[in-house]
Amino acid sequence: MVELVGNHYIVARAVYSENSFNEEHVKLHRYHKTFWNHLKLYFRCSPQRVKKIALGLFPIVSWLPAYRFREWILSDIVSGINTGLVAVLQGLAFALLVNVPPGYGLYAAFFPVLVYFIFGTSRHISVGPFPVLSLMVGGAVVRLVPDESDGNVTSLNMSAINEERVMVAASVTFLSGVFQLLLGIVQFGFIVIYLSHSLISGFTTAAAIHVVVSQLKFMLQLPVPGFNKPFGIIYTLESIFSQITKTNIADLVTSLIVLLIVFVVKEVNDRYKAKLPTPIPIELLVTVLAALISYFVNFEEKFNVAVVGTLEEGFQAPVAPNISVLQKCIGDSISIAIVGFAVAFSVAKVYSIKHDYPVDSNQELIAFGLGNIVGGSFKGFASSTSLSRSGVQESSGGKTQIAGIISAVIVLTVILAIGFLLEPLQKSVLASLALGNLKGMLMQFKEVGVLWRKDKYDCVIWVVTFLAAVFLGLDIGLATAVAFQLLTVVIRSQIPSCTVLANVGRSNIYRNRKDYTDIYEPEGVKIFRCSSPIFFANIEYFREKLITAVGFNPLRVLRKRNKALRKIRKMLKKGELQVTPKGLICLANHTHESDEELDNNRIEELDQPTNMTDLSILINWGTDLPPGITVPQVNIHSIILDFSAVSFLDFSAMRVLQKTLKEFVRINIDVYIAGAHEGFLDKLERCAFFDEEIKPSMFFLTVHDAVLHILLKKDIACSPKSKLAEEKGSSKDYIITFSNGLRSREGTIPTETKF
Repeated sequence: MVELVGNHYIVARAVYSENSFNEEHVKLHRYHKTFWNHLKLYFRCSPQRVKKIALGLFPIVSWLPAYRFREWILSDIVSGINTGLVAVLQGLAFALLVNVPPGYGLYAAFFPVLVYFIFGTSRHISVGPFPVLSLMVGGAVVRLVPDESDGNVTSLNMSAINEERVMVAASVTFLSGVFQLLLGIVQFGFIVIYLSHSLISGFTTAAAIHVVVSQLKFMLQLPVPGFNKPFGIIYTLESIFSQITKTNIADLVTSLIVLLIVFVVKEVNDRYKAKLPTPIPIELLVTVLAALISYFVNFEEKFNVAVVGTLEEGFQAPVAPNISVLQKCIGDSISIAIVGFAVAFSVAKVYSIKHDYPVDSNQELIAFGLGNIVGGSFKGFASSTSLSRSGVQESSGGKTQIAGIISAVIVLTVILAIGFLLEPLQKSVLASLALGNLKGMLMQFKEVGVLWRKDKYDCVIWVVTFLAAVFLGLDIGLATAVAFQLLTVVIRSQIPSCTVLANVGRSNIYRNRKDYTDIYEPEGVKIFRCSSPIFFANIEYFREKLITAVGFNPLRVLRKRNKALRKIRKMLKKGELQVTPKGLICLANHTHESDEELDNNRIEELDQPTNMTDLSILINWGTDLPPGITVPQVNIHSIILDFSAVSFLDFSAMRVLQKTLKEFVRINIDVYIAGAHEGFLDKLERCAFFDEEIKPSMFFLTVHDAVLHILLKKDIACSPKSKLAEEKGSSKDYIITFSNGLRSREGTIPTETKF
């Protein structure tokens, strides 16, 4: 019964153990499906299931018929044009990160968009090249096809090297797409949960640093070889600074001017985005202006600057991946597949929450996998989504992936018709545009201070991820970061939070006794809480903390008591002790005997329960014992283990827990477990946890139930310190008024509890 009194409530019910509660309240039998049931259900074939799978595999069938043509088409066209222009420039710029000719970046900005239009579930992300993925692909490209070591590269050699690099980039992309497709088919979309926000933030920030360093050679026009190995960034910087005197001043000045303009205008776009109808397309304006100046001033001949050069018109025939390359880049492909999906899905999730529609992680894997397979077949490189490009598509009014198709048409126009207009564009301009898109990732350095104040574990994960990715490389750095992140989870679960609880405010609320002054503790009762799963790695820590909380080691106490009984029996047999109504009286001078003599090679007997049936007196271990016989004092009679936060208990931990509880029971301490979750008791029964000493009756619904049960059992109500009055007409409801049943830090305060 619950009675509301203002903002208080009074509960009148029986004290429930798990057994008594289940006896009074019949539990429904629920049928739990087995693994084979789930497997049969998964592979079951029916018309409804076929329709559901088809709609899931081709999301376009669901949203395209519902497209609001009159309301959305204009917004999607405007958004698609803006996004397409940005996609062209980013495709050219990010191709430099892959170490392939710029024109191949246009393929990466075209084919994945078409595939995602059919298979993707997000309406707002812009699919295409992403700087982090481009850099990761470029690392594999440089490792498998390094620059000429002698630096004497002819145009013929450079053409052959470029062809090899394009093939490597396409093969790596194809294989990463295969991995993404397989993960999507086997429903492994949940894998993204193992990449925390801190890890992704630290990793993308480190990738931004790599992008900056990799673009310096284009901004300075220096022949810097690729170093795709641990500490490669240091070797790259060493190579750059050793040649710094050979810098092309025209490229350097152009890069700095472009960077300054891009950063200033992007800051204006961010600051006045609420007032601007659409962001200023600064990349487009700068590219057009730079190409015109380069063409009319003839920078290539006058200042010997590096330009984009000839862009092939049209598409090349699709190619099969190089098998030898596939065998050498499995690790790179897995990293690219996971990082590409993690970044894309996190961006898609943001927009799906903002615009209130669902995204399917498994279908996203399939969409990106097929996009990379098709893109790799046409000599493109890995695609994901660019944060800045997606921001342009969404902020300029994009409603659906129709905007994506429009952007693909813009890219197609450049590939087929007007690509030649970009041929005089300096590569240093593309490098500056690539750096201009890194502002958001570089600003993530601010998160370090925020994370340190909020969660130091997350802050350490961020720093370790960043340092590992910067110095060890993106592939090894990612593996190191994931391993370290999982290690922090193990550490946090291996060292759980264990506290001693006390009653707060004379109610049924129990909190850490160190945090409050208005606390009440039942005399002789310790309430111990573990806020973590208990398993093989932390059970010993749990045991140590429990022993520290109660103030003694139960096994040591048990052995000392059994040793004391041996001595007492031996002294009684010799007539050195006499049993009197007042206790044991020693009649002889004490002679010390070593523990080794008394053990007599029977150490295992010391761990058994104390047996006093052969003695004519019941020994009270708290009173004075004969001289020379000492045992540790035990000042508690009950222990309550709060398991409300223990989500699981494995078999190894179960054995240790059973042994520990028996040690307490054998020294006459009652142990109770409160708040165990559903199914906990059933699991213990299946694992033969219970016996003559450990019984199911020790389990209670709540800590307060266990406390009230202890107070009744120990007859506190009948002692001079308390008063028990049975209410008329009820056999189970009592009012217990305690005078000194609870200890208070502020003194003894009478309490009244109704249950």
